[in-house]
Amino acid sequence: MSNVPEIYSPGLEGVIAGETAISTVSGGLRYRGYPVTELADKCGFEEVAFLLLHGELPNRGALADFRTRLAIEQKLPPVLSNLLKTLPKNAVPMDVLRTAVSLLSLYDPEALDNSRPANLRKSERLLAQIPLIICEYYRATKGQSAPPPRNDLGFAANLLYMLRGAAPNDFDAKAFDVSLILYAEHEFNASTFTARVVCSTESDLHSGIVAAIGALKGRLHGGANEKVMDMLLASGGPESAEKWIRDALARKDKVMGFGHRVYKTGDVRARVLKEYAGQAAERTGQTKWEAAADVIEGVLGKEKSLFPNLDWPAGRLYHALGLEVSLYTPFFVASRVTGWSAHIIEQLENNRIIRPRARYTGPDERHINT
Repeated sequence: MSNVPEIYSPGLEGVIAGETAISTVSGGLRYRGYPVTELADKCGFEEVAFLLLHGELPNRGALADFRTRLAIEQKLPPVLSNLLKTLPKNAVPMDVLRTAVSLLSLYDPEALDNSRPANLRKSERLLAQIPLIICEYYRATKGQSAPPPRNDLGFAANLLYMLRGAAPNDFDAKAFDVSLILYAEHEFNASTFTARVVCSTESDLHSGIVAAIGALKGRLHGGANEKVMDMLLASGGPESAEKWIRDALARKDKVMGFGHRVYKTGDVRARVLKEYAGQAAERTGQTKWEAAADVIEGVLGKEKSLFPNLDWPAGRLYHALGLEVSLYTPFFVASRVTGWSAHIIEQLENNRIIRPRARYTGPDERHINT
């Protein structure tokens, strides 16, 4: 028996559980070496998706080819489109998305091929298909058909177009695009680690993505962005926000959109998207909620040293863009599928099954009395 002392870190906090060349949160979030702030400022989501999947930013020709491949894959099996029209209209969209991605695996000709080229093709296929699932189900709940995607619109603009039935203005498309860039990848977060664990067993890419969607659904992960507007609406506005948040703290309520396991002094992604949330609020006359958000931020920063994470401005931005709350976490999936896929591919290239130990807290050895 080993004499090495057991080290226990609840939630694996601070534990290095693997190596990755995809992103790092050390010294500021970077994708493949590029600061996420620079990517959000100078690139579009398709370029960032290509970077995560293929390792380098695309030149003009590679980007055009990438967009062409995505356009070709923007279709769903008829059986899935029909299913989306018949599912309960009050189903949780994340559950619909999880089920739909699982069903897609049955119709993917390369579903069981775990080679790198096949996994890249499947990753691009899912990147193209997930927005269709989101939009077709959403429109079905309204008794409407989703318009087909347009080849003249970028990824973010197309998603908004298929939801709304009208092309977005330049600001809406840019703000939404930036949110997708910021959500695309984040090292060994809960859903990404889930995907890597699944595929470390040499399971398939679709299984890893389905599992990741299940992990992302939770309110302590991706589901937090759906709770932001619930909080702000409950606060009543800037005049009552301070009392509301102090009362919430006194009750020891969980405040969604604040704090982070890694970022102790604030999330740079939140600072980037806050600017867009503020501009969107001004354009739509909804500055009341931005003012309430500022009050809540001030109290939490001063009293608890808690700072906003990306979900805090993302929820407000999506609300100002007129998007329904139940869509917020599915948008996260539409973006993060790029990071998940990149991690699955990386895991399989130098794989060792992920199998940690547990600290046993049950009874000492005992025996059955006869």
